[in-house]
Amino acid sequence: MKKEIRGVVPPVVTPLTENHDFDRESYAKLIEHLISGGVDGLFVLGSSSEVVFSTDRRRDEILKAAVEFAKGRVPVLAGVIDTETNRVKEHIKRAADLGVDAVVATAPFYALQTMTEVERHFRLLAEASPVPVWAYDIPVCVHTKLPGDLLLRLGKEGVLAGVKDSSGDDVAFRQLCLDNKDAGHPLSLLTGHEVVVDGAYLSGADGSVPGLGNVDPAGYVRQWQAFQAGDWAKVREEQDRLARLMRIVNVKGVGGFGAGIGSFKTALWLLGIFASNTMPEPVTALSGENVEHVRGVLREVGLLP
Repeated sequence: MKKEIRGVVPPVVTPLTENHDFDRESYAKLIEHLISGGVDGLFVLGSSSEVVFSTDRRRDEILKAAVEFAKGRVPVLAGVIDTETNRVKEHIKRAADLGVDAVVATAPFYALQTMTEVERHFRLLAEASPVPVWAYDIPVCVHTKLPGDLLLRLGKEGVLAGVKDSSGDDVAFRQLCLDNKDAGHPLSLLTGHEVVVDGAYLSGADGSVPGLGNVDPAGYVRQWQAFQAGDWAKVREEQDRLARLMRIVNVKGVGGFGAGIGSFKTALWLLGIFASNTMPEPVTALSGENVEHVRGVLREVGLLP
């Protein structure tokens, strides 16, 4: 059941055609870009993959393509994000049937729960899942912060295999890393805080899930390799460069998902990996001076001539 996943596991961005259909050809190019960059896994149908914008049919399209294009070269983790337990269990069954290696679930949301129900939610998911279950800690979206003691207890009991931490709470993440180490490391801990991955590694993280890794997977892989070699100067050097690259999100008149994923898609479009930078409705694609801003940052860090 429990296959350790560590290293660089980007949350794979979903390309769309100008007609808002799933762009399989661009997706194949992106997955080759990621795997040739040396990543250790692929996380599909997370926030960066537009899971909340996707119908069940679109989720199937994305999962099938991810497993097909990965060709078993790296593990595929599938987001099974939905409001309540029974809906998530249906997504788990479908994802497992399609051949993913693990599933990633948030706390229930919309009908907010106490920690008693959140814990029961994860236990029921694990009972129903033929593949390992990961917790996705993203309180900005689901309005519940997963406590470290809950995560550690579920890890020690084999309910959870790991945690994708997108809480932005570096203090809580460091405490979780310490407690995880003291408990014999039952959980694999990956940070989604892509601009301070070096700090997460110093804290004891087992890898990263960087949205920016779609644009420059090789940079995050070099950083991971430097961390494994104990070369902290190189770890920081790569992080400083990636922090400069992250400035692609500093666009004008756009915020949130439109700025973050919009800039990643625009960068992939400018790099020739995506055929367009189309966003899911009702989000509009970056255009004009914002595209030129992204182009300028890519040139500054050496990804474009």
